[in-house]
Amino acid sequence: PRLTTQVIEDDQVKQGGQVFTTNIRGQVPPLVTTDFTVTDQGNASPRFIRCTTYSLPCTADLAKQCQVPLAAIIKPFASLPKNETPLYVVNHGDTGPVRCNRCKAYMCPYMQFIDGGRRYQCGFCNCVNEVPVFYFQHLDHMGRRVDFYERPELSLGSYEFVATLDYCKNNKPPNPPAYIFMIDVSYNNIKSGLVKLICDELKTLLEKLPREEGMDTSAIKVGFVTYNKVLHFYNVKSTLAQPQMMVVSDTAEMFVPLLDGFLVNYQDSRAVIYNLLDQIPDMFADTAESETVFAPVIQAGVEAFKAAECSGKLFIFHSSMPTAEAPGKLKNRDDKKLVNTDKEKTLFQPQKGVYEQLSKDCVASGCCVDLFLFPSQYTDIATMADVPSHTGGSVYKYSNFQVETDGEHFLRDLRKDVQKSIGFDAIMRVRTSTGFRATDFFGGIYMNNTTDVEMAAVDCDKGMTVEFKHDDTLSEETGALMQCALLYTTISGQRRLRIHNLSLNCSSQLSELYKSCETDSLINFFAKSAYRAILNQPLKNVREILVNQTAHMLACYRKNCASPSAASQLILPDAMKVFPVYMNSLMKTAPLVGSTELSTDDRAHQRLSVMAMGVEDTQLLLYPRLIPLHNIDVNSEKPATPVRCSEERLTDSGIFLLENGQSMFLWLGQASSPDLIQSLFNLPSLCALPELDNPLSRKVRSIISGLLEKRSNSMKLQIVRQKDKPEMLFRQFLVEDKGLHGGASYMDFLCYVHREIRQLLT
Repeated sequence: PRLTTQVIEDDQVKQGGQVFTTNIRGQVPPLVTTDFTVTDQGNASPRFIRCTTYSLPCTADLAKQCQVPLAAIIKPFASLPKNETPLYVVNHGDTGPVRCNRCKAYMCPYMQFIDGGRRYQCGFCNCVNEVPVFYFQHLDHMGRRVDFYERPELSLGSYEFVATLDYCKNNKPPNPPAYIFMIDVSYNNIKSGLVKLICDELKTLLEKLPREEGMDTSAIKVGFVTYNKVLHFYNVKSTLAQPQMMVVSDTAEMFVPLLDGFLVNYQDSRAVIYNLLDQIPDMFADTAESETVFAPVIQAGVEAFKAAECSGKLFIFHSSMPTAEAPGKLKNRDDKKLVNTDKEKTLFQPQKGVYEQLSKDCVASGCCVDLFLFPSQYTDIATMADVPSHTGGSVYKYSNFQVETDGEHFLRDLRKDVQKSIGFDAIMRVRTSTGFRATDFFGGIYMNNTTDVEMAAVDCDKGMTVEFKHDDTLSEETGALMQCALLYTTISGQRRLRIHNLSLNCSSQLSELYKSCETDSLINFFAKSAYRAILNQPLKNVREILVNQTAHMLACYRKNCASPSAASQLILPDAMKVFPVYMNSLMKTAPLVGSTELSTDDRAHQRLSVMAMGVEDTQLLLYPRLIPLHNIDVNSEKPATPVRCSEERLTDSGIFLLENGQSMFLWLGQASSPDLIQSLFNLPSLCALPELDNPLSRKVRSIISGLLEKRSNSMKLQIVRQKDKPEMLFRQFLVEDKGLHGGASYMDFLCYVHREIRQLLT
């Protein structure tokens, strides 16, 4: 089956370059791999919300029968392409947004105006509300308000409201957020040249802090801390000639030793900050201190934000497991003997105590933590990444970091991370119309109760996955509605509500559900639920559940929806043709494979990264792009067409590029023409892509830099030659073949699932 890439290609041919208009309920969008433009006409763009199916079963019994999960993946801050309209901001002044009295849903296209426009019926709970005097408008002959098109909240699926003081902490307007750069200056980071690299980069990067549309400079304040076993805070007040250092050595009772001059406006304090960044590498040049603390560093950030009454983000650059005497001290608990036992789950669980409390404190203060790790051995990522993964933060990992080979790769990540669009101190609620409700949430989030999703920050790459369950019967006529409301603080310190609305169909025919399925969203849901499950149950059970549910979903289709045919035939719904490929690939990912050859930290890192991904990112991770470069048309503007992710697609004479959003390889066949390789690189040095100027080299370089720009993470280009040892690393990304560390080839998996289906049907 040349299936996967064929399905992707067919959708691109059919819908690529087209406009997707969101005026129809339950409309299935193009695949995430397809290039299309969205026009919002009353439902949120698929860039913001995607669903596992766009036609919900009418009853809980039908849902149970087919076992297709009902879920939405929400990326509230998704970036929109340049040719799509940014969200409108609606300002109702002191009265704030109009909301339903009973269920508190926000004014949206699903509110029905009645009684000459004096009242409206809520689409979510059916309550009839009076229209506030200031909001009154007459209806036209269709029963639609005359100002329908002038009001984004009546005609669009996504928009924002300016929030009033009722929506702010302590009823006062928030201050603009702050970014604190916290640099581990222990021996390893100084010796590798990392500290100097960071300090040099910050001089230019701080010029590019995110700013509100139309503003000349960023409102974000900045602060600086260096640390090893103790913390050094810097006063960079604009009136000082030189920065001043203050040391806090009592890490058990963390406090911020200065208020005035710690968090400053970069433009005002530029000269002092330049001085500081010049001095830091020299100040610690002769350090012999190799021990570090970690929890007190986060604590210091929280205290700083509390004192300044602002939210913000900590950028922590850290080298090793925190072993110095202090709260949050860790010890090595990596134990390969636990792999494939019932205790394997403990390898993924964070150590209890200090970090749990820290996550709580961070979320309460709107303090997001981004961790850049530069380990040379096990650092217990499961615990160290616990706070980032509950505060909407990210974890970047550079093992055995060397400035020469990894410097650019790390800086690309840092630049993207500092510049990306983001909201702070956020709380999200998902409301639904009667008959179903949100029951479970997966993401880089914190849940204090069952309904409020809290995030210290949420950026353009973070996706939350929400599962829905029936609590009554749904009606085919009215369909199913959802409204995601996100309250947050903008980068300039304005409190806003971002609203995304989506309407789905409901059907008592399972064939409708299968027709409206979206495989890419389904696999996002399965990845997250499996990755959560391994915290509590043995891997073997989790893998079994995945296979059983796959077989069950397909058997139900076969039994209820497919035209009769021989039992020996495997029949897949059109919308799920590639589902088994992705499912098999998921089963072979590091967290789900019990192999002692895999690093515990890598497994924990991947588990946590996936929990915060949107649909595009999980799709790419589970089905990497494999692009042949040897026969590429250098004059064509069209992107190169990927081929199936399998060894049989490689040719001895070929050159291929493989990428999955996290890793990138250039594979050189052993018989590939030396001239071709010569034209790509200036051999002898295979590592750098020098400025060789010929059409092929230019084309390949533009493909690579295009990918690096488009993906949310940087990728380090690794060059592998066929039959060389490092090629093994590359092969584990050919997801249709047998796994390196166990795991079936796609064909074997398909046969196995088919057998299971036949058993279910007999």
